[in-house]
Amino acid sequence: MTEIADRPNQAVLVVDVQRDVVANAHDADAVIANINTVVDKARDADVAVIWVQHYDDDLPRDSDGWEYVDELQRAEGEPLVHKAYGDSFEATELESILADRDVGHVLVTGAQTDYCIRATLHGAVTRGYNATLVSDAHTTDDLHPMGLDLAAADVIAHTNMYWRGAAAPGRRGGLITAAELDFPD
Repeated sequence: MTEIADRPNQAVLVVDVQRDVVANAHDADAVIANINTVVDKARDADVAVIWVQHYDDDLPRDSDGWEYVDELQRAEGEPLVHKAYGDSFEATELESILADRDVGHVLVTGAQTDYCIRATLHGAVTRGYNATLVSDAHTTDDLHPMGLDLAAADVIAHTNMYWRGAAAPGRRGGLITAAELDFPD
């Protein structure tokens, strides 16, 4: 059993809300607004906000499309994690950043639901973290062009449905909306 013990703090992960990643994403404007709500609540409660930025051959570092969308602004001192895999923990410094802040519970927002969001959620629970998905603060593209009979809204709804009951020994998943989120004082 893997379980993070003696880490009472929470952190918000903002995963891959980059220009090219969300250019064709479902309901992107509303999702970005909800992410801003979550980030503002976290900052007001002195909860860590950690930004994750993907790169690969199709999304090269320092390209215009690699940059975060203009509507989201990282504050000075908020960590930025660069990743090359779907799971934000894989081959990155995310675990050490969370350990330094005594974080045992992550709240996940961002894109793409069916890739990096799912991989990060599962990666968190596998590594012993509690992981809550902010149900209205993640998005993805329509999968019809890839030959799948899945609209983006269906992928999002399915992910929300199954993550609601996610659990493992000593840790849990779960859902919350941006409006429902309230960090303890």
